[in-house]
This record gives sequence, C-alpha cells and structure tokens, in this order.
Amino acid sequence: MAASRPAGGGGRAADEGGGGAAEGDAAPAAQLVGAVARSAQDAARTEAARRLVSAPANPALQRLAHLAARMLSTSAAQVSLLTDVQTIGAVAGQAPELVGGTGPLADSLCTVTAAGRAPLVVQDAAADARVAALPPVTSGAVGAYLGVPLIDQDGHAVGALCVFDPVPRAWRNADVEVLTELAVAAVAELELSALSLQYEADRVRWQLAIAAGGVGSFDWDLDADVLTWDERVLELFGYSADDFDGTMGAFEERVHPDDLQRVRRLLGESVETGTTFEAEYRLVLPDGDTRWVKARGEALRGTDGRPAHLLGAVYDTTAERHQDARVSRVLESMSSAFFSLDRDWRFSYVNAEAERVLQRTREELLGRNVWELFPDAVGAEFEVQYRHAMATGEQVNFEAYYPAPLDRWYEVRAWRDPDGLSVYFLDVTARRAAQQQAETERAATQVALRAAEQARRAAEAAQHQARQAQEAAERTAERLALLARVSADLSATLDAEEAVARLAQHVVPALGDWCIVSLVDAHGTLHDIASWHAEEAVRPVLERYVDRRLKALDPRTAFVTTAVAARRTVLVPAPATEAIAAVLHDERARQLLRQLAPHTAAAVPLRARGRTIGLITLCRSEGRPVLTGEDLLTVEEVAERAGLALDNARLYGQQEQMAEGLQRSLLSAPVEPDHLQIAVRYRPAAKAAQVGGDWYDTFLQPDGATVLVIGDVMGHDIDAAAAMSQVRSLLRGIAYYSGEAPAAVLSGLDASMEGLAVGTTATAVVARLEQSADQRERGTTRLRWSNAGHPPPMLITPDGTVTALQGLHHDLLLGIDPGSRRIDEEIALDRGSTLLLYTDGLIERRDQDFDTGLVQLREAMRDLAGQSLDDLCDGVLQRLLPEHPEDDVALVAVRLHPQDGPRPAEAGPHVVPPTPPPR
Repeated sequence: MAASRPAGGGGRAADEGGGGAAEGDAAPAAQLVGAVARSAQDAARTEAARRLVSAPANPALQRLAHLAARMLSTSAAQVSLLTDVQTIGAVAGQAPELVGGTGPLADSLCTVTAAGRAPLVVQDAAADARVAALPPVTSGAVGAYLGVPLIDQDGHAVGALCVFDPVPRAWRNADVEVLTELAVAAVAELELSALSLQYEADRVRWQLAIAAGGVGSFDWDLDADVLTWDERVLELFGYSADDFDGTMGAFEERVHPDDLQRVRRLLGESVETGTTFEAEYRLVLPDGDTRWVKARGEALRGTDGRPAHLLGAVYDTTAERHQDARVSRVLESMSSAFFSLDRDWRFSYVNAEAERVLQRTREELLGRNVWELFPDAVGAEFEVQYRHAMATGEQVNFEAYYPAPLDRWYEVRAWRDPDGLSVYFLDVTARRAAQQQAETERAATQVALRAAEQARRAAEAAQHQARQAQEAAERTAERLALLARVSADLSATLDAEEAVARLAQHVVPALGDWCIVSLVDAHGTLHDIASWHAEEAVRPVLERYVDRRLKALDPRTAFVTTAVAARRTVLVPAPATEAIAAVLHDERARQLLRQLAPHTAAAVPLRARGRTIGLITLCRSEGRPVLTGEDLLTVEEVAERAGLALDNARLYGQQEQMAEGLQRSLLSAPVEPDHLQIAVRYRPAAKAAQVGGDWYDTFLQPDGATVLVIGDVMGHDIDAAAAMSQVRSLLRGIAYYSGEAPAAVLSGLDASMEGLAVGTTATAVVARLEQSADQRERGTTRLRWSNAGHPPPMLITPDGTVTALQGLHHDLLLGIDPGSRRIDEEIALDRGSTLLLYTDGLIERRDQDFDTGLVQLREAMRDLAGQSLDDLCDGVLQRLLPEHPEDDVALVAVRLHPQDGPRPAEAGPHVVPPTPPPR
C-alpha cells in the first residue's frame, strides 16, 4: 500500500474495515453510513467531535496508533474523528502528512465502525457485504480490518481507532480486547488534547493577567517576620487588605491541614539553605471551598550573608489538578490489568485491575522493586522477557506461569517507554486449563489411532510398496476399530443380548450392505432379533422381510440352518437373490428379498464353548466382492466375540441364580408362636455370587421360648455361604438342645467352632423371648439377648419410641477367643412392641459410616411404626438400600400382639412348642 494512500475513505484518509459487529453481520454498509449521516445532525454529538478535532496534533495519540499496529502486528493503524466529515487524528504505517486530512463520511470504513457503536471485525474485506464496495477496499488498500468506536465521556461515538492489512487475516478475541483498551486510552488522549487547548487558552489569559498583575507576588521579611502580599495573593487566599495581618499565622490558617507540615518543611529548608522554594498545596477558603495553588520563591541574602527576604509568586492550579484527576479516572476504568515500572524496576503506576490480579494494594506496590515483591519471577520467563524489552526496545508477547500464592497463568505484552517499562497482562488460567483438557482429549484419541498410524509409517518405509502397504494398514485399522467398537459395546452392559442386537449396525456398511442378527433359544429354534441396512429408505423393507423370512424358509435346504447345525460359515455365491428365494415358500417374502437384491451373502454362526447360540446373516449388493479374506475373518471374529459374550452372560446368570438359591435354601421360614408375628427378609448383593455371609433363624426351644438369631459370617462368596451353613446349624442345635440363655448359646457356639475347626469369624445376636405366668398376667414379655460384635437390635415401643438396644456390653466376635466371657442383657417388653434384628449391609456402605446409617434406620422405623410388620420391613429396605446394594442384607422383625383376645390374623396360626427331648 502506497504511503500516500490512506486506508480509510474520504479525504484520502483511509479507514480499514468493517461494521458494528463480527464479520457475519449482513447489514449493508450503506445503511450504517446513513445512520452516521443522520447522527451528524445531532448537535451535541457533532459539537463533541468538533471539540476533539480542534485540539492540536497529539504526539501521544500518534504513539497509540503505532502501539496498536505493533501490538496487533498489522501494517497500519489510524485514529479518525467524525463530524460532518472524517478527519484523520493519527496514523501508523502511512504518510505522516495524512494527519489532519479530511474526507467524505460515505467513503470511510471508520464511519461503519462508529455507526455500529461496537467493535467491527472484518477478516476478508472484499468478501464482506458491509464494506466490500467502499473505496479503501476496492482500491486494494484494505484486505482485513479491525476497528473500535471512540466513545467520549458523554456517550457520543465521535470516531474510531482501527488497524488493517492489505491482505485478509483472522482476528482473535484478544486482539479485539487490546484494541478496545487502546481506544479507551485514545479517547483519554483526545480529551487531554482538548483540555490542553483549553488550558493553553487559559495560560495565555494567565500571561496577560501576569502583565496586569494577575499572578500574585509575596515578600516575607525574615528578620521582621512580616508577610507582604499583593492584591492577587490576598484574593487567592481569601483575604482582604483590611483583615490580613501580615503574619505567618494568617498564611498557615489558610493552608490545608494535610499539606501544612510539608509546606512548613519546604519553607524551612529554603530559609536555612538559601535555596529555591517551590510547592503546590491546597488552600481552604472561608466558605469551605478548596483551591490548589503553586508557589515559587527565591531567598535574598542580607549584608551578613544570611537570607533576609523570601520573594516569590503564587498562582492558581486548581484547573490543572482537575484535568489530572480526569485522566486518572480514565486509566482506572480500564478492565485489563496494567502497570508501569521505572528504569530501576520499581512500580510507578498500578491500575485497580492490576491490584486485584496481583493480590496486592498499590500502597504495597508503588515504589517497590518488582523482583523483591515477586521473587519467583527472577530467572523465569517474566525477567527474561522484561529485560529483553527494556534492552532492545522491542515489544514482547508471551505466556508464563507464576506459582503460589498467585498460582495463575498470564498472557503478557510489555514494551519500553520513555520512563521505563509498560506491562499489559491478562489472567489466562482458565483458557490454559481448557487447552490442557483439549490436549488430554486429543492424546486419548491418538491412542485409538496408534495401530493405524504405526502401520501407515511402516508402509511408508517401503517406497516401492507404499500404496499397497498403506491400503493394508487402513484395512487393518478399520478392522481393529470395528472389533474395538464391538468389544466396547458388548462389555458396556450386562444385557449381552441387547448388545448383540446392535452388531448389525457395527458390520453395516463396513462389511456388508445389510445384515440380520439371530439367536438360538433353549429349544434350538432360531429367532431374528435385529437388522440394519446401509440405506435408511430401505430399512422398512428389510424389517418386513425379517418378519417373514424364518417362517418362510425351508429348514431342509436353507443355508442359515446349515450354518447353525454345522457350526461353520456358509457362503451364498452370486446371484444370491435367486439362491435364497429358492428356499423361501412365501411369495411375499420372495418379493421383499428381490427388493433387497443381495448379490452375495454369508451366514456366520455365533459359537461359544462348543455350541452355536446365534447367527449373523450378512449380505452384499452388486458391485461388492464375495465376503472373503480379511473381511470374512473380521466377521467371524465379531461373531466369536459376540457368542462368547452371550455365553458369559448365560453363565453369569446361572452363577447368580445358584448363589442366591443356595443362600435362600439355607434360610428357613419363620415360626409363629403364641401371639407373636415374625417377618423375615433377605436381599442379595447386586454382584453375582456376592451372597453367603448373612443369615437369620427363628425357632422354639423346648420350654416354649422363642429364639431369634441374626448373623453375618465374614466374606461374600460361596465359601462364606458354606461357612454360614455350618455356623447356623451349630447354633440352632446348641440352642435347641441346651435350652440355655443367649450368652451361653453363643459361648457354646464359639467353643464348637474352634473344636470343629470352622475356620471363619462371624458376628451374631441371639435373642430369646420368654414369659412367666406373672408376666403374662401383666401383659409383658422378657427379652433376653447377647450380642457378639453385631449391630444393635432396634425396638419400637407401643407409643412409637424407637430405641437401639446397645446394652451394657458388646461382646467379642465369634471365632476370635472362645474363652471370653459373654453377657446376657434383658428388658421387659409391653405387648404391641416391635423388635428388628438386621445385618450391617442395611446401614453401612463405603460412602456411609455406621452412625449415619443407624440414624437413618431409627428415622425410618419411627415413620413406619404404625405400618403392618411386613410393610415395615419392606419400607425399611426401600428407604435404606441403594438401587444396587454392595452387600447382602437379612432382617428378622417380631411384633408382640395382645394376649387378651383372639389371635390376630396377621400373627399367623398358633404354633405349639415341641415336646422337650428326654434328658
């Protein structure tokens, strides 16, 4: 692009590119230009732009344009102001004489940017309907454009800051953010220039005032300690000639208290050393207003060489101070972090966002050395890049990590300025984490493709066979990928039949054009369970064919029955349509087959452990070869894996049924003596064979007492079930024959387990319900129990109170120390009470501790206390057990019904206790 040709439009000051939003907007440029033309009639907006245009050329604005081009790596940048014409305020990468030039709004890309009042992103200007017809684009000066509107402090869109290149390019979100920040700074510079112009006018007037005595002068007679002020000083300090007494007290009375000590010190130093006095400070006027003044004075020495007078001048700097405050507000409004370092690496400026990101206040930062405050930056990328920028003057852009306490990643831009180093930075920790996640996911994807990549690289090593080797590698990869998908599908669910039904979608179209999957039932009959066609429109035809084909096949000649019986693949050569139609005795089935038009076919059996359990019927249309070679091997391997998965599922089910059946066979039905109702429950674990440890038992002792037992043998397998059977039988026999109390029964069981070498440990609660004649009269029953390391029984009293029967003792587990002494606990129960014995699987899990489970059990029993005994048991299981329990659970629940009336129906038939055996 020629230096004399601007990139915008109009008075040959060229913009650079685009509309009021992203490139995807389809709004015609003419509409946006028209919007700005109408806004030119807005007197307030036009006046705001003219005020900024009237300011003198601003070197800082020019530096911002160069900074924008450098930071965004573009060939040119431009600042434009829009009144009724476009005026160029600053350029970079273009002829300097363009600054101040004007041109029509209608030819300007900056007009489009300002009209949209939002960043304008144009990646390919010639292809963008918003700007393609504008002169800077048609001339070839602008191929890509990024512009941001200049919004002044009153909200007027007064112009645009833009960067551009002659060729298309992609813009990043970070580029938009940087240019937006620079646009804020550009508006600030324009405002400052306008203020400077105003200030210059004020300064001229001030100089005229000096000539007319407008700047005040003072004389401090040090020997007499008398102040002499002219009328201007009296006016600045809010005195009249009558009320000013000429003392330092009158001077200090007006100085702001926060500035007084500093002013005193500077005056003292000037008087002591005879040096120049210079200070800027605040005055507090009688009406409470505050005024800034600047004073400068020189000490005059007397004949003795000592300072005798301090002569000087004073003038008002309030306006300057207000301008500085306005600039500070602009810088503090930036949403990005920014700080400056002086040439000694000390912080000289920090904005509010930098305070937040660096986690330090500006009081902690300003004047302090960056390497001392942030020692982990020393020797790291931060120091290397900062020192490079400071030494060479080059802008640096980098990303780096700073460790704890910040523990963040930052994207940094740094450049040298006349006073030191300016640093603009963003926290990109979230973006880095997302990139790392994406890298991890890409790495995982590469693992699946590694086999194909290795095959491809091996093929490339043999150049004379490169093509053949590559094709072989691709076929191998497809075969492995297909087998991997099938294996994943088969292993993803316990319902192997459902997974096998999806085989048709795996092998079509990779190995055939359509497919039918069938299974052999327990009676040897073949059933079609799934089908799939590569063409969606033909799938309904295939489904209707599947509904008819097995009923229409001649079993004596059909190739599918041959494949099942012989347990081998049967190929049907071309023309397969007529060969298969010949064994169909249903005309409608033959019509559907001819619509499907198989050219070749294969029946591949699903085999496992010497038996055929299913069949894959795979067909290819004309144009594809007969199923042979690697394709046939792949289909057969798919069939083999599917057959094994089905058979494993069958064995899994058998094992689960066997384990649960064994467990349940060892658990007898409860007795129902007297006016007691007993309910029992058993729930196996979700995994196969994860049963065996938990048991319950209820029986009558010869004296008529009812014995309740709940126990848990350590382990969850068939061996645990066998050990449980031994322990249960021993306890049942000891308790029945001896008629002893629970503690004695457990002691006898513990001794028997040791003597008979029952190599296991177990927990158990043995409870005995007994009643004397007196207790029967009073309607109470005595509960006596002993606990061998088992969860405590739960009791619901007739009033609904739920109590855990912890007792005074909690004895040792069975199988640990047969000689340990065991204790009986006892309590009197009123009729209507309910007792629940349970195993630990009800309340204890990996994600829940014992105490939490006990609280949940107590709450459930309290809520269900009024339910029937069966409903209470079922409700407790429903509330406390997860959908797939990890442990088996056994329950025994007893309810004491009243004895003064007929036996309740829910208590079951009366059971007469057995006659005691002779002793």
